[in-house]
Amino acid sequence: MSDSAWATAPEPPRGTPHAYGPNVTLHGEPWPLTLLSRLGSPDVQQPEVGRLATRLFEYLFTRVASAELAAVATRVPTRMTAKHPDCAYEGLVIPRDQRVVVVDVARAGILSSQLFYDRFNELLDPVGVRQDHMFVSRVTNESGSVTGSAVAGAKIGGTVDGAVLVIPDPMGATGGSLCEVLDHYLRAGFGRPARVVFVHLIVTPEYVRNVHARHPEVHIHAIRLDRAFSSGRALAAAPGTIPAEESGLDDHQYIVPGAGGLGEVLNNSWV
Repeated sequence: MSDSAWATAPEPPRGTPHAYGPNVTLHGEPWPLTLLSRLGSPDVQQPEVGRLATRLFEYLFTRVASAELAAVATRVPTRMTAKHPDCAYEGLVIPRDQRVVVVDVARAGILSSQLFYDRFNELLDPVGVRQDHMFVSRVTNESGSVTGSAVAGAKIGGTVDGAVLVIPDPMGATGGSLCEVLDHYLRAGFGRPARVVFVHLIVTPEYVRNVHARHPEVHIHAIRLDRAFSSGRALAAAPGTIPAEESGLDDHQYIVPGAGGLGEVLNNSWV
C-alpha cells in the first residue's frame, strides 16, 4: 500500500529567469528577498544580522541539497505498518552515503559554512562529511582596486576526489577568491570533485562571468543578482541577456546595491 507519485523528481525550480545558462540558479522568491533587503539595511546590526543571515542560508541549504545531491526512489515502511503491514512511503530520498566537503572561506564565510556543515551532517552519514578552512585575501593595487586573490592559509582534511565540494559565502563580487580556493585544491593534488557548488546571498554579473570563464562546471546558487551600474537596456532585459552592458561593481569592486561590507558587519570588525 503506497503512492508512487513521489518516485519521480519534478523539474527543479529555476527561480528568477536569466540568460546565464543552466549552471546558475537565482532563488529570487519574495520570502528570501524580504529578509535579504533587511539584512542590507544600514539600520540592522548584530545580533539581527546574524539571525537574518542564518535564516537565509538555511533556506539556501534546502535548495542546494535538493538540487545538487543525488536522490533515488526507495520504499520506506511507515509507523502505519502496525495496522496496515504493506503500508510504505514510496518515493525519492537522498542517500546518506554521499561525500560532501564544505569549505569555510574566512571570515565572511564562517557562519554559512558551519551551518551547511551541520545540516549535511544531519542529512547524510557524517563519516562522509568534512569541513575545510581557507583564508583568502583580496589583492589590491595602490588605488584600492582589487587585482586578484591569494590563499594565505589553509586547513584541508584530505582528498576532494569524487566528492561534492560546496563553498557557501555571503557575497560573490568578482569571483576571484572562490576560484582561487578551487584552484588551490586542484593545484595541490587533492583530487577533482564530482561537483562544485558556490552558494551566495548576492552575486554580480562580473562574478558569474569570471567564475564561468575559469570554471564553467561550477554550479552557482544565489538569492539575488545586483547590477546597479548596468545600462538601461540591460536592466530592462532579463539578467545575462546583454552581458557587455551589465555591471554590479563600483570602482573598488564592491557590490552595489549589495549589503555593505557584510563580512565586517557579521564580525563587528572593520579592519
